[in-house]
Formats: sequence, structure tokens, C-alpha cells
Amino acid sequence: MIEVKNISKSFDGQKVLSNISTVFEKGKTNLIIGQSGSGKTVLMKCCIGLLDIDEGEGKIVFDGNCFSDLPEKKKRVTRKEMGVLFQGGALFDSFTVEENVMFPLNMFTKMSLEEKRDKVNSVLTHVNLVNANNKFPAEISGGMVKRVAIARAIALNPKYLFCDEPNSGLDPKTAELIDVLISELTEEFKMTTVINTHDINSVLQIGQKISYIHEGELWWEGDKDEIMHTENKELNEFVFATELTRRAK
Repeated sequence: MIEVKNISKSFDGQKVLSNISTVFEKGKTNLIIGQSGSGKTVLMKCCIGLLDIDEGEGKIVFDGNCFSDLPEKKKRVTRKEMGVLFQGGALFDSFTVEENVMFPLNMFTKMSLEEKRDKVNSVLTHVNLVNANNKFPAEISGGMVKRVAIARAIALNPKYLFCDEPNSGLDPKTAELIDVLISELTEEFKMTTVINTHDINSVLQIGQKISYIHEGELWWEGDKDEIMHTENKELNEFVFATELTRRAK
């Protein structure tokens, strides 16, 4: 479980997040949604420590441990328990699939080469990628790139999985497969999964906990069933506009 308590974030005096409090629940897909510029990406970056929150009463707490108050060296311990799926996959072009997935194992473990290869093969099997070890990112499809990135993100058996726009650039069918995969892995490994997305299909398919950010404030929370019956004006406009855009494509 991740608790976000009264956090704010400003850049050059302009507030981007204002007093956000929410809980991302263990074993669930927790989605952050909102328009471009609403602050959802900033919120995720604050959670994983890429951005410092503004000084004050705000805290980010991982399973009872206050991450935001830790010195940088001690934050590294918690970061070992995080898996991050970056938008676009962010694979190393000059690395093979195997080398990409092995990267965090090389950084954070003292496994033997044989142990690391066994682990790589295990997580690649979990994401339905077998016999792709020696391929390079340029040789595989966009959907396969995302699956390799997911395999890399779960290689260290993380307690927390953060996904930034996991369906960006994918066709609807492949996007649905990625959604299902992330949902299944979340349940199987009992992770606290946080997904930053603007994909309404993802919201309706795997949104077990949804946080809607509007102009830097937490505007609404609920699940995939409740979102279709909310009377929140701004959220309805966001969902309707996003759905029209999706259909137009």
C-alpha cells in the first residue's frame, strides 16, 4: 500500500499539485487519470522520488515507511522494491531483450550469470515472450517492446509497480492485451500497481481504483463501475471528450 498524504508540488512558484491525499491499494490496479497538464505525471514522479515534494506536511508512505523523509541513500533500498514501466518502454537500443531485462539484476543483485538468465527466462515467460532473448528492440513490435519493458520492471519481484502511459502508441487490440497482462501480474504478485493513463478503455477494463486529477487537485475517486455513473461535471466532460477522440481515431 502507498499512502499519499497532503502533498503539493510547485515549479518556479506555480503550483502543479495542491494538497493531494490518496491511497494506492495493494493487489489492485490504481489508475491516475486526467487531462494533459493536470499534474498526474508529476504525482507519479513524486511517488517514485524523481521529484521532491514541496516542504510542509506532505508525506509519501510505502507500507508504513515514510519514503519522502528518507535521506537519498536510504531511498535506494525502497527503490529496489519498485518496478517502473516508462512511456515508450525506454529499452536500451544496443542491448538485446535478454540484456535489457537483466539490467536491474546486474545493478541490484549478486546473482550468478546462470541465475540471472534463469530469472530473465522466467519473467519473459510471464509476459508471453519466449525465444526472444537475442532480438534487439528494433527487431520486435511495439507491443513486444512494452512486454519486454514489463518483464524488466518485474525482474526484481517488486512490491510496487509504476506504469506511465503503458498503452501509448499501441493499437487497441495490443493495448487491451497489455492491460490484461498488467492486471494479471498485479494479482499474481500482489503488487501495488499505479498506472498513469488517459486511455478510457484501460479505465473501464482494469480500473479497480481510479483517481481523477483536475488542475492539480484530487477531484474524484472511485472504480470502473462508479465512473460511468458519477455526477462530477469535470470528470464527465473528460470521459466524454476522451471517448469521442478515441472513436474518431
